[in-house]
Amino acid sequence: MTDSTLKLRTEDAEDLAVLAACLQDSLIAVCDMTWLVPEQRFVFVANRFKWEQISEDLPSRTLSGVTVEGVTAVRRRGFDPRDKEAILSLLTLLPVEGGLELTFAGGAAVRLETASISMRMQDLGDDWPTQWQPSHTA
Repeated sequence: MTDSTLKLRTEDAEDLAVLAACLQDSLIAVCDMTWLVPEQRFVFVANRFKWEQISEDLPSRTLSGVTVEGVTAVRRRGFDPRDKEAILSLLTLLPVEGGLELTFAGGAAVRLETASISMRMQDLGDDWPTQWQPSHTA
């Protein structure tokens, strides 16, 4: 366990690629995602695997808060947003025409309509060790 935390901001597709790499394999509960309509903000809390510390003896996870600014519409597919107990595994964040897409394992996705890529991510507390490291087959 370490006391290092990340605090990132995105403004373009290149920044988004860095943030996507940090959030890859995050676990996100459906109940921890919400669109704040009056503020045009989409927020979620991710149980993030700390890829940046993979060289340590025991991998770790931490909670991270993420905000996306300027969101004018949200579309979901591949999961029931009323199933608040469901846990989604984030594969990546992708810039798409007119917005941004959060792509999850199993074909689920959240598309955010926004004019720009304006996101912030900040780790929210202490990390904890985990013996389960995500793996991907080619």
